Amino acid sequence: MRIVFLLLIINPLILKSQILSGYVFSDENKPISYATITLKETKKSVLSDQDGYYIFSELPKGKAVITINALGFKTIKQEVNIDKDVSIDFVLEKKIFKIDEIVITGSRTFKRQTKSPVIVSVITNETLNNVEACNLSEGLKYQPGVRVETDCQTCNYTQLRMNGLGGGYSQILINGRPTFSPLTGLYGMEQIPTNMIDRIEIVRGGGSSLYGSSAIGGTVNVITKVPTENTTSLYSNYLKINNKHNDIILSGNTTVVSKNKKFGTAIFLNQRDRDWYDHNDDNFSEIPTLKNKSFGTTLYYIPSDDSKLEINIGSIYEYRYGGEMIVSEPHFAMQSEERVHNLLIANADYMKTINDNTSFITYLATQKTDRLHYTGIRPEIGTEEDITHLTEPPYGTSNNTTNQLGLQFNLKDYLFNNSLVTIGSEFLEEYIIDEIDSYNYLIDQKTRNIGTFIQLDWNLNENINLLSGARLDKHNMLKDILISPRISMMYTTDNNIQFRTTWSTGFRSPQAFDSDLHIAFAGGGVSRITLSNDLEQENSNSFSTSINYDNIGDHYIAGFTLESFYTRLDNVFYLHPIGNDEFGDLFEKRNGSGATVKGITLELRANYDQKIQLEGGYTIQSSLFDEAIYGSIELEPRQDFMKTPNMYGYAILSFTPNNNFYSAVNMVYTGKMDMIHFAGDSNQLIDEYIVTDNFLNIGIKSTYIFNIDEENSLELSLGIKNILNQYQNDFDSFKNRDSNFTYGPAMPRTYFTGIKYNLN
Repeated sequence: MRIVFLLLIINPLILKSQILSGYVFSDENKPISYATITLKETKKSVLSDQDGYYIFSELPKGKAVITINALGFKTIKQEVNIDKDVSIDFVLEKKIFKIDEIVITGSRTFKRQTKSPVIVSVITNETLNNVEACNLSEGLKYQPGVRVETDCQTCNYTQLRMNGLGGGYSQILINGRPTFSPLTGLYGMEQIPTNMIDRIEIVRGGGSSLYGSSAIGGTVNVITKVPTENTTSLYSNYLKINNKHNDIILSGNTTVVSKNKKFGTAIFLNQRDRDWYDHNDDNFSEIPTLKNKSFGTTLYYIPSDDSKLEINIGSIYEYRYGGEMIVSEPHFAMQSEERVHNLLIANADYMKTINDNTSFITYLATQKTDRLHYTGIRPEIGTEEDITHLTEPPYGTSNNTTNQLGLQFNLKDYLFNNSLVTIGSEFLEEYIIDEIDSYNYLIDQKTRNIGTFIQLDWNLNENINLLSGARLDKHNMLKDILISPRISMMYTTDNNIQFRTTWSTGFRSPQAFDSDLHIAFAGGGVSRITLSNDLEQENSNSFSTSINYDNIGDHYIAGFTLESFYTRLDNVFYLHPIGNDEFGDLFEKRNGSGATVKGITLELRANYDQKIQLEGGYTIQSSLFDEAIYGSIELEPRQDFMKTPNMYGYAILSFTPNNNFYSAVNMVYTGKMDMIHFAGDSNQLIDEYIVTDNFLNIGIKSTYIFNIDEENSLELSLGIKNILNQYQNDFDSFKNRDSNFTYGPAMPRTYFTGIKYNLN
């Protein structure tokens, strides 16, 4: 009797102890990441991982119907008999079109673009290749509402602008981690090579504020390449700048995956050697010489079916010099900047699935930047000031470290059916010291922030999705704990039209951001930025609404996204001229009353049989301070944001008639904008406002692929960047030039050719 009783108790456990697992492959025998596998009888679903692996546990015995669908592939249904632990692999056939990707940036969890209430745009590695982007900076131009501008004639540091806001309002992540520090932000976008990048996910506006409340303008998440199969590629690219100077890039990628798919590694190498370029023949460069060497690896290890460890490591060395083109130490030049960077970036993520409804991820990220630099103007040769300059030249050192530690839980269906609760906490510490003794210049800044976030992602029904949450931050530069809520909602009609709306808040602490760390030349001296003693945090309120539509036929897809955005800034930061000292001009960062940035963005896309594809975007906006501010003590104050065009856009048209040839034409348009031109050049005696020209930067690239055998191929590419040679033609000359007086495309007309060898 006792035995029968025990069997009655144990038997239900036996019936629910079966496991179903396996892999999802394409018809090309490649793993399919994030395919959805659904068990009809239990209505449970799981996603395949990056290697195509999936697993169900605690399944009842008996027959079951499995549905497998993945974006870009035909859905299949299959009946299986689960009478014991079963391992089944599925093979999916490719569709013609792929209308969206699996993205993570908008919600910190895996989600399809069309299911995310926050718009997440994706720049694929294919797009980066089509536009011949050599680095992150060149690739980011091809998104609506996004601009990358060059902000120094001497060193060419770049700044990301999203929805009309400067670089300090946007957050750049690497694999979801904020290791892009303010110091890295000056030159880092040029230091990240594209052969390191798998894709770039972009959220415009404050919709991704769970990554940090300073992401007011938007978030860029650079996702590095992960190993999925055994491949090797070697590249060689040669560029000729305005038919004068050379730019040579050598790079390589290799991935290795174990037979049991439990271990994989992806390695990238990149080396760049670029000559300096002088556009106005004054022997002072407009494009600095550049020597860059980078190396990195991504490794994963799957110790069990429900856990995974991923590690990313990158090392970057860069030498950069701009100014008078002499072959000597930089302090002998009449004006120059020299930078020597050594960067180390790393992060480790451990992911664990506890059961069908609970998982967590813990992560650690760090970056360390060491920089030796020179920024100086040499006095008249032979004078007493010149002797002092040569004796104590203005060399400096910079050290920057960033460390992050975090934990995130994902809880499915805990509060409501069809809901996902995300809870997490993270600690972020950053230390910057930037010093030039000769200028009495020192930035010594240590920031610590403890952030806690909670988010509810809830499908109320088949048509409505609600994403709501808040982040609590305790920043060491602020007295109070700040709460930054956000809420997004998406309504999808039966004919696949999506309406989205988002409200979010954020803040920026009273600290030095990327552009504050740049020392500019003007009027025979250097200008520096200091922080006001009574500087308070800047607060933001952001709103956006959008409509998205895609019409899919048997041979085509065409669609559009129309978005409006509005950002209100209170206690807005601005730079106020406070005079000069023996070294040059001084500016102080202060709080203004407020500012408003608003506009609309239109994005268009079309694809015919994967032979012809068009994508493009156009933004119209305005950016105004509430009260006019002074950009120069010699000029009347203005309300307009300087160096911010009211119209800009991009387009890419690609043509792929067969598997061996493709060609792409790209365009970046930059409208007119207001700027301050500081006196200093011999042709200008006083500061003045100017209005720049429009610029239309057009490029083309064509590639032919030679198939050597089934595993090896050779790609040959030719192309031209900036075909019309629309480049700034009124640069300042000689040593007293205003180095911030630079605008328009980053490079003049440039011819390029490339060769790539692929081994699969």
